[in-house]
Amino acid sequence: MLSLAVRFVATKGSKTSTGSILILCRVKPGVSANREGVSGISDLGVEVCVAARAKEGEADRAVMAIIAEAGRRQEICRQYIPNKHEALKVPQSDVEIIKGLKSREKTVMVGNIKMSGSPEEHVEKIKATLHERAGT
Repeated sequence: MLSLAVRFVATKGSKTSTGSILILCRVKPGVSANREGVSGISDLGVEVCVAARAKEGEADRAVMAIIAEAGRRQEICRQYIPNKHEALKVPQSDVEIIKGLKSREKTVMVGNIKMSGSPEEHVEKIKATLHERAGT
C-alpha cells in the first residue's frame, strides 16, 4: 500500500527507472538543537523538527538539509561517500520544497532517484529509513 506521506513519481519519458520522491512534512521550527531531525512518521506525514526559526527561509533550508541527511545515511537511493552527518543518500541539491514555503505543511521533493525494484518497495525502504531516523 502506498502511503500519502511518501510517494514515488516516475520521470515522464525516461528510459531508465528514475523519478522523484514526494514527502509530506509537518515542520516544527525553533526547537532545541538536540531535538532537531525527523521526530515522527505516519501515513499522513513526516514530522520534522528544526532549530532554525521560521524567518527568511532558514527553517526551509534546515528541512531540506535534514531530508537530504536522511537519504545519505541509508543506501536506498544512490551510492555516495558515506558521511556521519547524512540521512536519504542524496545530495542536498536534489532536495527541494515544492509546496508550502510559507507554511508548516510542506511537500518536499527528492529528485534524481534511481529505482531498484517496484515503486512500493522503494517507498517502504524510504519510510523505514525515516522511521529509523525518528527512533520509532
